[in-house]
Amino acid sequence: MQNETEVKKIGIVYGMENTFPPALVETINSRNIPGILAESIQIGGIRMAQPSGYKVIVDRISHDIPFYRAFLKNAALGGTTVINNPFWWSADDKFFNFSLAHKLGVAIPKTVLLPHKLHPPGTTDRSMRNLIYPLNWEEIFEYIGFPAFLKPFDGGGWKNVYKVDNKEQFFAAYDDSGDLCMTLQTAVNFKEYFRCYVVNQQKVHIMQYDPRAPHAERYVKNPAPVDPALLARVEQDCLTICQALGYDLNTVEFACEDGIPYAIDFMNPAPDADYHSVGAANFEWIVNAVADMAIEKALAPEQTPDYRWSSFLK
Repeated sequence: MQNETEVKKIGIVYGMENTFPPALVETINSRNIPGILAESIQIGGIRMAQPSGYKVIVDRISHDIPFYRAFLKNAALGGTTVINNPFWWSADDKFFNFSLAHKLGVAIPKTVLLPHKLHPPGTTDRSMRNLIYPLNWEEIFEYIGFPAFLKPFDGGGWKNVYKVDNKEQFFAAYDDSGDLCMTLQTAVNFKEYFRCYVVNQQKVHIMQYDPRAPHAERYVKNPAPVDPALLARVEQDCLTICQALGYDLNTVEFACEDGIPYAIDFMNPAPDADYHSVGAANFEWIVNAVADMAIEKALAPEQTPDYRWSSFLK
């Protein structure tokens, strides 16, 4: 007869963050739920097919560290719930997201996927024999228009993003993009801009945001009133996108023009959650929402693993 409650551990794997990870661990543990323990994970050499020992892992860094991504896939194979699904996250890209959201009825600016300016490493012009060359640039520019944004099809953190106002600026930026695969997207002349936390595909926290401000000042501290109908549409579009993609933690960004919220970025499965960046109120919301989700998933009944790989993409 067991007198002790089985411990269901919640782990967090992270990189340079100093505020969100310890706050999440402290918040979960402070609730004193029998059988629930949160901690920072310590990882060494990983044996194949060995269970991780964690019921839930919150992933904040594997997009930058392939070793961690491989560890999390192995953990999922052993029955761990990983936030976010490392198999789908590995397969996903922003251009696919734009196409999917468009098919679901979410407003997306016109977007075109472009081939690499320089051949990817290990390839030559003979590797690109299926590519139309030269591209019909006039057709692309007519469809997209200017101003536009040239940005990686799977990037993040505003890295390698260029605002271009004409053909000359476009070609200079495209030359600078090297062997990255890029998208060209119509710029939205926005009046309102929102960055929204979406947690557990259920909770949405809408934050007014100014991408043109210095990084430390982008979360608007004294937001102006916004049309409730616009906010309702933003919230519904957040849920539509994250439920379709299966992300349990994400941010969705909207640039709003003429009352229409255009979703322009929604592949952020390790979103900014730094106290000094997002501010006290937003930080408190995201810490508590992720804590709620992690505890809920830790307490969920065990499920028999389904090892068909397609199931990991659901």
